[in-house]
Amino acid sequence: MQSIKPSVKCDERLLSIHPNAEQFAYLSMKVAVAPEIEIIEEQEEETELEPLYRVIIHNDNITPMEFVVQILKTCFYLSNPRAADIMLTAHVYGSAYVQTLAKAEAERRISKAHAQSGNAGYPLQFSTEPE
Repeated sequence: MQSIKPSVKCDERLLSIHPNAEQFAYLSMKVAVAPEIEIIEEQEEETELEPLYRVIIHNDNITPMEFVVQILKTCFYLSNPRAADIMLTAHVYGSAYVQTLAKAEAERRISKAHAQSGNAGYPLQFSTEPE
């Protein structure tokens, strides 16, 4: 084994405690070296956003109004007054705009609304159209 010749001198008290104190002192020295830092300028990459779609609710004569409001609140996260306004617009005009979402999110929320209305036995329908 190669002997390490430290340039650090230890106190006589340390040498009396451990014969290799000079080597331990050398190994435990902290060396401050400034790291080389390379600055990389970030270039803005164009990320293509998912296309937006309008969610439309369609009126039917079977689904209760209270249920429609509940679906709009739970699946589309609308406030009670906004959900009631959309429900009444669909009731009067046959359909109503609900909200604009990214295509995947719109499809996910519509699927959730269709599943909940289907489980309750109602034919409530939503559709999407490009923004």
